Amino acid sequence: MAPPQGSRAPLEFGGPLGAAALLLLLPATMFHLLLVARSGPARLLGPPPYLPGLEALWSPQALLLWLTWLGLQAALYLLPARKVAEGQELKDKSRLCYPINGFQALVLTALLVGLGTSAGLPLGALPEMLLPLAFSATLTAFIFSLFLYMKALVAPVSALAPGGNSGNPIYDFFLGRELNPRIYFFDFKYFCELRPGLIGWVIINLALLVQEAELRGSPSLAMWLVNGFQLLYVGDALWHEEAVLTTMDITHDGFGFMLAFGDLAWVPFTYSLQAQFLLYHPQPLGLPMASIICLINGLETISTATGRQLLVSGWWGIVRHPNYLGDLIMALAWSLPCGVSHLLPYFYLLYFTALLVHREARDERQCLQKYGLAWHEYCRRVPYRIVPYVY
Repeated sequence: MAPPQGSRAPLEFGGPLGAAALLLLLPATMFHLLLVARSGPARLLGPPPYLPGLEALWSPQALLLWLTWLGLQAALYLLPARKVAEGQELKDKSRLCYPINGFQALVLTALLVGLGTSAGLPLGALPEMLLPLAFSATLTAFIFSLFLYMKALVAPVSALAPGGNSGNPIYDFFLGRELNPRIYFFDFKYFCELRPGLIGWVIINLALLVQEAELRGSPSLAMWLVNGFQLLYVGDALWHEEAVLTTMDITHDGFGFMLAFGDLAWVPFTYSLQAQFLLYHPQPLGLPMASIICLINGLETISTATGRQLLVSGWWGIVRHPNYLGDLIMALAWSLPCGVSHLLPYFYLLYFTALLVHREARDERQCLQKYGLAWHEYCRRVPYRIVPYVY
C-alpha cells in the first residue's frame, strides 16, 4: 500500500529491519530484566538464570487481573474532569479536547487499593505474578497495536501521523499510522500515555515494598527512597498532565506498537526495576548517604519552556535541552539507593541516556525545520546539547 501523498518522512530506528528487530528485542529485554532481577548474580549483561516455559508466562488469572486494571483506569478516565484542555492544532486546523483528570485517577486508585488491602487483598503477592502479568501486557500490546493498524487503514489522510505511513506494514505497525486514534471522545494514545503504565508502576513498587516488609519485618530505607522518588515523579507527571499535550509523543508520533508496548508493558515492568532489585538484593543505606541522594534527586527541578521564544538565558543558555539533563540526574538518584555492586539497577539510567540522545536528535531536526536560521544561531550560542562541556 503506497503512503498518502505528502506523508513521507525520514525512516527512523533503522527502517523496516530495525522495526522488526525492536518488535522482538524490546519484549525480550523486558523479560530478561524481570528474570535477572530475582536471580542471585543479578547480572545485567549475563544470560538469564533460566528460560521460562509457557506455564510460567501464561496465567488466566494474570490476564484477568491485567484486563481488570485496564478497565478500571478506563473507567476513571471517563469520570468528570477538573479541566478539559485543547490540544495542538491539527492538519485540518481543528483541536482535540482532552480530560485533565490523571491525578484524580491516581488518588482514586490509591483509595481503592487501600480499601482492598484493608479488606484482605494480598498486595504482597503481586511481585510473584510479575512474569505472567508482563506476558499479558505484552500480548495485549500486540493485539491492541494490530487493532490500531487496522483502524488507521480507514482513517482520513488528515488523521495520519507524518512518520508511520511508509507503506511498509512492519515499520508502520511499529511506529503507528494514526496520530490520534479515538472512538468518540476516548483518545487511546492520551489514555495510555500516563494512566495504566505510570499508575501501575507505582502499584508494583508498593507491592514490592509490602512484600519486603512481610519478608524482613519492615521496608528498608533504600526501598522507601525508591518508592518515594518514583511516586513523586508519577504524581508530578499526572498533576501536570496537560503538559503532555505538547510532547512529541502526542503531537508527532503515531500510535503503534512502539508507544503501546512502551506505555502498557515497558513502563510498569521495567521502570520498577530498582524496587525489584532491592526486594531480592537488600542494600544497606545510612542516613548520610540517603540525605545526599535526596539532594541529588532535588536537582531535577529544572524548569521547562512552553513559549515560542528561543531562550538563551538561565539553563537554556548553558545547554539546549536542560530538561533532559534533569531527567538523567533524577535517573541517577533512583539508582543510587541500590548501591554500586551491581550494574543492573543502573539499566534505567543507561537506557534513558540512549533514549534522550535519540530524542534530542529528533528534537534538533524538528527545531531546525521550525526555526530555520534562528536555530542555527541558537546552536552557535549554546553549543552543548544535554551535558555542559561533555555533549
